[in-house]
Amino acid sequence: MPRRLDARDPASRAAAVSTAAELLRAGSLVAFPTETVYGLGARARDASAVARVFALKGRPAWHPLIVHLGDAEQLGAWAAEVPEVAWRLAEAFWPGPLTLVVRARDDVPAVVTGGAPTVALRVPGHPLALALLQSLGEGVAAPSANRYGRLSPTRAEHVLAEFEHAPLARGEALAVLDGGPCSVGLESTIVDLTGAQPRLLRPGGLAVGALERVAGRFASAFGGPRPPAPGDRPRHYAPDVETRLVDGAALATAPHDVAVLARRAAPPGRPPTAASWLDLGVDPAHYAQQFYAALRQLEAERPRAIWVERVPQEESWGAVADRLARATSAVTDRPEETA
Repeated sequence: MPRRLDARDPASRAAAVSTAAELLRAGSLVAFPTETVYGLGARARDASAVARVFALKGRPAWHPLIVHLGDAEQLGAWAAEVPEVAWRLAEAFWPGPLTLVVRARDDVPAVVTGGAPTVALRVPGHPLALALLQSLGEGVAAPSANRYGRLSPTRAEHVLAEFEHAPLARGEALAVLDGGPCSVGLESTIVDLTGAQPRLLRPGGLAVGALERVAGRFASAFGGPRPPAPGDRPRHYAPDVETRLVDGAALATAPHDVAVLARRAAPPGRPPTAASWLDLGVDPAHYAQQFYAALRQLEAERPRAIWVERVPQEESWGAVADRLARATSAVTDRPEETA
């Protein structure tokens, strides 16, 4: 059973962070909040501890992790060279939901990079994450704190439920640093800085337009070889219930045993005994912040399926659209096939 370290109360925050840092230093795993999602962390230089992160998640060994840093000055400890554009992006957006992929130093553990010559780095924009990293004084490798391919956790209770029956080694415990809900709710934007131009590898909490104003125009996301990046699988961030994208007009035909995640209220006449209909509204930031928690709520009801209303094809909705595409990648969006 995971152990909760409650840091929501200012009176207990310092002690909880100190305990979490000591656990990491001793080789244990600690889940902690960032502004994006909760991460499942291990000391990044401790190859054995990092390997246990992969084992606990069921994550393939070739799928790299993000190393979280306490400040941008630690870039040189992980990057073989730090491009000038990396410093500009770090100054503008760190701490924050931006991950930079750079060439890795030879001494970066291969377990962190998935054997690739690159490493993904970021300084998270959450006060508890920063306090933990600064107390520890070194990098923490951390993917999202969930089983591989599943919905990312944005609250401590999601992590506790995800690993309630986790097969930990004898004497090992998973600690969860509880900092309340995450403010962004979707994973970080990942940018590749190993080529002549920056290139988007994963949309996230920062829009490409804002990044390009600092870094210059990005290269095409589809040209040339891409370094491996966290969360880049076609099927990812997915509920255990069949989930499909549908147009808004089709929602009115949703069967009563199908749950709905929409940007509008349920139509009149939907009976109270029907599966839940959640309206997250039309603001993309609010929608993103609530997105994973809403899908987890619907999944827990075990409906026959979940229908999700398609979101606008606008930059402000880009990260949400990416996660929806991955969550529903193996499923057609023709509602009549499930009716």
